[in-house]
Amino acid sequence: MEKELKYVDMVEQPISMHPKKFALWLFMVSVVMVFAGLTSAYIVRQAEGNWLEYDLPEIFWITSGIALLSSCTLHWAYFSAKKDNFLNLKIGMGLTVLLGIAFLIGQWYSWVAMVDREVFFVGNPAGSFLYVFTGLHAAHLISGVIFLIIVLISTLRLQVHSKAMDVMEMAATYWHFLGGLWLYLFMFLLLNH
Repeated sequence: MEKELKYVDMVEQPISMHPKKFALWLFMVSVVMVFAGLTSAYIVRQAEGNWLEYDLPEIFWITSGIALLSSCTLHWAYFSAKKDNFLNLKIGMGLTVLLGIAFLIGQWYSWVAMVDREVFFVGNPAGSFLYVFTGLHAAHLISGVIFLIIVLISTLRLQVHSKAMDVMEMAATYWHFLGGLWLYLFMFLLLNH
């Protein structure tokens, strides 16, 4: 009796992604498009003249450092969750939430510094763009901090661990995105100011 060899074509599995993760990526793409349009408008408007020259608030350097540090603490929390190290996970998430709030406070103080320099939202497009950039980023940052608080509460309830990482992965993706977006805006303003 001869054995028959059967060849079975490998069936390709479609690329799949959790629907909430997919929605998050679509949202981030739309945010990139908004800021790409705004930075393009900044360059075009700057070339037209009537542009107020002013120094950027020094606190932008501090908030940039806070953004980088908060990404590090969240990354530490993420790896702690993958290893089921709940103490480090809670500490990392708590620190990230505090750093996110510190970033928001820093953005507020950047507006105070701009008012002290007599750069206002109305009166000159250069000031208007700065307020729009920082205000729109702060609005997204508020949503990010709320998301981080939700994840922190989930970690305190032991709902985030190596077998349940979806919410943590989404929070990390969004928070790193917001940090990268801020660094892009800050570099853009430094180079085009």
